[in-house]
Amino acid sequence: MTPPAPTLAQLPLPFYTDGSGPVAPDRKGAIALDAIFDATGNAQYIGYFRNVRLSLLQHFVHFPHQCDGYKAIALERPDRPWLEMVKQRWIAELGVVPLGNDCDRPQWENAIDLKKQMTAAERPAWANADPPTPSELLKQAAQRVKAAILEQLRQRSLQEPLLFGTKLKESGRLDLK
Repeated sequence: MTPPAPTLAQLPLPFYTDGSGPVAPDRKGAIALDAIFDATGNAQYIGYFRNVRLSLLQHFVHFPHQCDGYKAIALERPDRPWLEMVKQRWIAELGVVPLGNDCDRPQWENAIDLKKQMTAAERPAWANADPPTPSELLKQAAQRVKAAILEQLRQRSLQEPLLFGTKLKESGRLDLK
């Protein structure tokens, strides 16, 4: 039997960071449905994940200034149709589809595309390079983008180490491990 679906209004809105430690430490490994809110209280994205803590961190890495708070429900035995139904109810409750569930969906759900993050100088160098140089250029771009993200997260008071996937960098993508 599936549990009753809480409304967004019924759920608390914890902040991503309070400056004292990690994001959602009590949510490790939980399968959940979450809604991400910016500082003005506008919903940015609603989705369900196998590891809500990792998904919250990934959203924070991708959109540090759009992730201020979240509402989430965790489930022991998730049922995909139930999760999808609750997700659609939450969107209906908002009265508007969050951009993260609309035109910005790929950026919320996929790894950061480093090729899109390359500088004007990096793009032609990468396009014209002979192997193995393109891979090295992607790694350099990854380091630059990662440093910028970590600085933004530091400014948002995140106080926990983040591990990025090494193999993803080599394929031109950046995301948490």
